Order: sequence, then structure tokens, then C-alpha cells
Amino acid sequence: MARPRRAEAALPKAKITRVRIYKPPNLNQLFNQSNMIVTVETDIGITGTGEGGAKDTLEQCAGTLIGKNPFRIEAIWQEMWMAWFYPPGREKIHAVGALDLALWDIKGKALGLPVHELLGGAVRNYCECYATGGVRPAGAPRGAQAAPGAQPPRGPSGGQMSLKERARATIEAGYRAFRMGAGDVREGNVYNTRERVRQIAQDCKEVREGVGKDGDWLIDFHQRFDYSDAVRACRLIEEYDPYLVEDPVRDEHAQEELPMLRRMTTVPLAHGEEWGHRWDFNKLVENKDIDYVRATVPNVGGITEMMKIAAICETHAVGIVPHFTGPISTAALVNCLSTFPGPVLFEYNYGGRPIEHLPECLDFKDGKAYTNDRPGLGVRPEMKLLTMIGEVTQPGRRSVYFRPDGSLTHW
Repeated sequence: MARPRRAEAALPKAKITRVRIYKPPNLNQLFNQSNMIVTVETDIGITGTGEGGAKDTLEQCAGTLIGKNPFRIEAIWQEMWMAWFYPPGREKIHAVGALDLALWDIKGKALGLPVHELLGGAVRNYCECYATGGVRPAGAPRGAQAAPGAQPPRGPSGGQMSLKERARATIEAGYRAFRMGAGDVREGNVYNTRERVRQIAQDCKEVREGVGKDGDWLIDFHQRFDYSDAVRACRLIEEYDPYLVEDPVRDEHAQEELPMLRRMTTVPLAHGEEWGHRWDFNKLVENKDIDYVRATVPNVGGITEMMKIAAICETHAVGIVPHFTGPISTAALVNCLSTFPGPVLFEYNYGGRPIEHLPECLDFKDGKAYTNDRPGLGVRPEMKLLTMIGEVTQPGRRSVYFRPDGSLTHW
């Protein structure tokens, strides 16, 4: 009897040969929203693209990749995590996440599949989005979309739009929800929390009128309030039925104060855009002290870690409303969170505007983000518009031990 032929592996043998770091033309100086671009090259001609981190943290983490099989993503992630004396802090996790995105991009390209298919396939037709500050009305000047502390958008006539008008326009543009700041003032000005709490209540009443009885809206407290003022603000806006209240207390106090706040108000609570990994919020999710996690990529360490976070959230029926970082990262989020069966709502502030250095990126239309069939993350940077600022070709620190079965353990 003839022996059966050994099945051919779908993935070719490959090694990582080089990592390059590029500055985009619109580099975001706010670290947690870094849109630095990183490419991971292999000896089989496939290059993966990621986003996030900073030059120094990316260069250090990239040394772990050189010479490795790019398809062993989990093993590479674990080594980046444990090969140094300290576990990565939030800044370094951002670099780990950027490189992780590039590895998933390589694997998808090698198999000819989008990442969402590698993760089990999408469970939703599209990902609903919200707009921060309101959409840019037809005929308004470019850049009219508001950011915290900035002037609100202007309408076609040049006059500033009211909160009510901005909220209504956002829902009419197809977004699931309108998002507002907590009584924003210009950056650097006095922010009187006692007075702002009263202003927030008036603003929320106006926004509820704008979105209508069936519309959704959410508010970001930006960690501006101590616990007592957070309680006051949440209680005052309960009647206007927010979709969620984001970052209601300081991040340093979140583990202690969110469980207390949960018992004092009925508004849904969200937290975690500054968190770096699942251990930051595991207990809060497990105890249902928050209703939505704000974790995102690359901030938590990429798709590899994000899917573990998603599993924790699914176990405890907690939704995910990821913080916005950059366009490539958002495309990666669509790939991974389209497979998450729980509630998802995306922050996306580019609207339908093209991104010059990314001719292929996120598929977005009418307030919704869609998966696509392009292999990997489905993104393509225009390299001639990027400035290379770093390159790694040599292996870095490799200080790990192995268990008898070959898996890694801490050195």
C-alpha cells in the first residue's frame, strides 16, 4: 500500500531581513495617536506594513524580528514582550503593536487572504462609526471637523454650527452616533469643573434634540473630573440617554473609582484609551464595572493582543469602542473587530477624505467602515511620499529561555 503524500504547506519558508521606519507627511506628534509607518521585509519578496510607535522604540523592538519566520507571529510577540528587563511600558507596546500589524499583513499577503478571513471571518456587514465634533457640512471649508478645544465646524454660510445642528448633520450623514467633548474650552484656558458640569447638562440636552429620540450620541469626559464631579455630571445627563460616557475619571484612579461610579449612575461607562494591555482592565471587564473598552491598536500591542482582549470582552458581554489612532491602524481594527460578535463602534475622523500617502487603506462610506478582499490589512502606502528615518537589519537582544517543548519563558 502506497504511503499518502505529505501535504504541501500553504505558507512558504521565509525570513525577515529588514525593518524600515518612515515618517508620513502628516506625522501626528501626539504619541498615542502615532501614524509613523513601519515596513517589515522578507526574503520571499513580501513586505508588511504597520503603523505606530516612535523611531527609538521601533528600532529596539525590530531587532527581535530579524532572521525570524514572519509567520510565527505569537512567538515573535512574546519575545518582544519578555526579552528585555522590564515588560514594555505603554510607549514601547505601541511599537510592538506597529510591528505586529506588519506581521499580520505579511501572513495575509502570503496566503492571498485578508486578515479578517485568517481570524475566522466577519460577523457583521460593516462597522458603525461615530464622528467627533460633527461632520463637515457640504460647502464648508476643509478642516471644518472639530477636535477637542478647537472651534466648532462652520456651515456653508461661514457661521458656526450649534451643537444641535452638528449632531443632526452627523446622523444624517450615516454615522451611528455623534460624539462631543465635556464642555470644551480652548486649550490653555481655565476649566472650572463645577461650572462645566452645569454646562455639560445643557449641551447634552441640545445634542439629544439634535440626534432625535432614536439617535445616538456619546460624550468624552477626558478624565477632567474628580470622582465627585464625575458623579454629578453622569447623574445630570442620565435623562438624555447617552450611548456612553468615556473616561469619566482619571486613569490613575480608574481601578478604584469606576466600580464606585458604576453603582452611582445608570449611564453606560467606557474607559481604556490609555491602557496598554489586557491586565490593565481585566477586573473591570470581569466585574462589569465598564460597559465598553476603549482599547485599540497599535496601543495594546497589535492584532495579536487585541484578539485576546476581544475574547475577554466577549466572555463578559462588554463592547469595544476603540480609540482612534491612525488610518492604517483603523484598517487593521476593521479586520480584527469585524470578527468580534459583541457591540462595536468605531471612532473615525477622516470622514470620506482621501489620505494622500495611502492610496489604498480603509473602505469608508456614509459613516460606515467596511471589510474588503485585499490580502493582508488591505493597505498600500505611496512610498515616495514617505521619509525613511530608520532601518534595522541586525538581530537585537535575545534573552529568553525555552521550556522543554520549545515555547518561550521569561529569562
